[in-house]
Parts: sequence; C-alpha cells; structure tokens
Amino acid sequence: MSNKYLDVNPEVSRALADGKPVVALESTIISHGMPYPQNVEIALRVESTVRDNGAVPATIAVLQGRLKVGLTDDEIEHLGRGRDTIKASRRDLPFVVAQGLDGATTVASTMIIAGLAGIKVFATGGIGGVHRGAQQTFDISADLQELARTNIAVVCAGAKSILDIGLTLEYLETHGVPVIGFGTDRFPAFYTRDSGFGVHCRADSVAELARVIQTKWALELDGGIVVANPIPEQYAVDAETINRAIQKALREAENKEISGKEVTPFLLGRVTEATGGDSLRANIQLVYNNARVAARLAVELAKQV
Repeated sequence: MSNKYLDVNPEVSRALADGKPVVALESTIISHGMPYPQNVEIALRVESTVRDNGAVPATIAVLQGRLKVGLTDDEIEHLGRGRDTIKASRRDLPFVVAQGLDGATTVASTMIIAGLAGIKVFATGGIGGVHRGAQQTFDISADLQELARTNIAVVCAGAKSILDIGLTLEYLETHGVPVIGFGTDRFPAFYTRDSGFGVHCRADSVAELARVIQTKWALELDGGIVVANPIPEQYAVDAETINRAIQKALREAENKEISGKEVTPFLLGRVTEATGGDSLRANIQLVYNNARVAARLAVELAKQV
C-alpha cells in the first residue's frame, strides 16, 4: 500500500512484491527494553533468526518522522543508542510523524505500520492487555483494540504476566480475536508457560495455523489473531517467584504514582531486579522462539496464497 509517510526497505519491498514471507518486528525492545549494546545485539540476532527460518525480517520504527519498514543495521544502532526516542503507540504516531521525531513502535503501532506495508505476520515478546486494577484506572493497552481491527497474526508468548490475564482474554473474546495456542491448550504468561487460563483453540503445526488464519480473512472476518507460543520450558521462570516480584513492583508503582505507558517498563525493570536477571534472560529467549515460529508461519502463509 502506498503512503506518503512510509519508507519500505528495498529488500522488504521486493519480498512483498514477489509474495515471499516477511515478518514484522517491533522496536520498543531496542529503545526501551534493554541497555545498549545488548539491545542492538539482540535485535540483530532476532533478525538473523527470522532469516535462518526462511523469511525476511522487517524491523519497524519511526525515524525523523518517517514510518520505516525494515531497518538497516545502522538504523538499529541509532535506535539502540538513542535517549530521546518516544515510545510510540497508535495515539502517538501523528505527533511523532508530524514533528519529525524518532519513535520506537509498540505492538499496536507496529501492527498499524506493518499493515500499511502489507505484512501479515508479526513476532513480538508479549502483547499488552488489561492492567491489574483496570476496574478503577481503565488502563487497557491499545494493543487489544489494534488486534480487533488489523489483519495481522501476532506470534507472542501470551500477555505480559504483570497484567490481568483473565480480563485481557475476555476483552479479546468480546472483540472476536482468536487466541490460538501453538502446541498448547493453555495461555502462556510471558515468563511462564501457563497463566492458569485456556486458549480459544489449539494448533500443533504452522500448516494448521496458516489454514485457520487464511480462512478467517477469507471469510472477511477482519482483525488480528493471537498465536500464543509458550516460552521453551528450559527458559521458563518459576511462576511463584514472578508473581511475588510483580506484587511488590505493583505496590511500589502505586506509591510512586507511576501511570500510563510508564507502568510496563517500570514493572518489568523491577521484576528483572527481583529475579536476579532471570526474567530478562527468559524475555530474550522467548523473543527468539517467537521469531522462529513467526518465520515458519510466514513461509507457510506464502505457500497458500
């Protein structure tokens, strides 16, 4: 799709024109998820993982007001070093673009920009959702509304465990978003393989996943699909340890009156400290795992077109 604000990397553009598999990747993990230079190293390794599994990676960001689909290594380095990069979700995109600023894309904004480019598969760590205590705060991630409207399959390790996962799944059900467990009947919770909740349906192969996804869109049922891909068992963190760390971090966030889009990075940072870095290591491994599955899914979807 043509858009005057959109710049698609030539490699990505050729792949899309030729019907080859492409996987979108977000950029908040680069600018807001990890310290430099680890953030750059991991971003490049995620791209390599996508390539190793047969697809073309397209890391997405906003640079100097341009919507970039498929960053160069130098652009990833720029984001990794940047200190003034805005964490840009749907509401932030008009401002960031109009002011010519740099923006790291969240799940929601990555979906929007990937959709403009015509990409149908996106790998991320975990989706946002309904925050704990949302009955009072109404703090609900824009990721969920984007999943309800944008035709992209999002491969993730479930929802971040700092969230109210039950309400998150209820929201997705209300908006008709399928939640497919990849090789599991249980919905994962980012660092752990089982949130205590089930999934809408299960697929045990990428071919089965691709059939469900293609059928959904062929029926003109617009909106995304959550592919819930559990963290590999050897990298999962003990659920009790994670929950204790989250409860402590939530109390601290409330005492410090931290709110809005600052909540998630604050909580994740505190959980990393409380687990001695185990949660960060788990985060890295689940992202690689999601990139592998997303690439294979993109390959399968390309075969079915």
